[in-house]
This record gives sequence, structure tokens and C-alpha cells, in this order.
Amino acid sequence: MTDPGGAKLTIASLKGKPVLINLWATWCGPCVKELPTLDALAARDAGKLAVVTVSQDSGQPDKVKAALADRHLDHLHPWLDPDNTLAFFFNSGELPTSVLFDAQGREVWRMVGAHDWVGADSKSLIAPALP
Repeated sequence: MTDPGGAKLTIASLKGKPVLINLWATWCGPCVKELPTLDALAARDAGKLAVVTVSQDSGQPDKVKAALADRHLDHLHPWLDPDNTLAFFFNSGELPTSVLFDAQGREVWRMVGAHDWVGADSKSLIAPALP
């Protein structure tokens, strides 16, 4: 994954902490609707859970960066998956797709479709990955 500035993030670099990876796109209505709740989750669980949102907007880094900035989603980084590697890896043809990993890098669950990440059941969904 890369960001608009060229910084890189690898899945291996996230090992050692629980991670929620969310695949989304600026053109996906349900994705955009759930972004504020992912931002709130990232703020609420900072230090306990890494929330990594990865845009599937190929070749549009400035659009992705602007989409997050315009919505004041300050806890989400504009990561991009320019080759859609993660979508193929997760074998998901639908957006949004979220995958939760525990601190050892083991997949806990996957969810296809939008979710309210600060709703009543979000803590119980995330709990299996937390130490």
C-alpha cells in the first residue's frame, strides 16, 4: 500500500497489533457512509487497534486524500492499493470489505458490506482480536 506522498505500508509491518483493514472507494456510497464510523473507531481504540482504510481508487491518490480531508476524517490515513492486490488477496469483489486480524496476524473474521463501527455491537466484534 502507498499513500499520495509515496510512503509505503506493508501487511508485515502491522504484525504485533490487532488490525482492521477496510477496503473502500470514493465512488462507493456505502463505503463513504461508513468512513466516519471507522474514523471514530480509530480514535476510540487508538493504541489498541490499527484501523487501516485502503482505497481501491486506482490512480487517483489526490481524490482519495481529498475525500478524507473534506470529511475531516483525521484518524484515517489515505492508503491506496494501486494494483488492487488486497482485493484479490481477500478474494472480495464487493466494497466495502473489512478484515480483522489479531496481533499474531491471524484472520479473525471478514465482513462484506457497510457497518456502523461505533454501533452497539462494534466492541463485541472487535474484542476477539484484542489482547
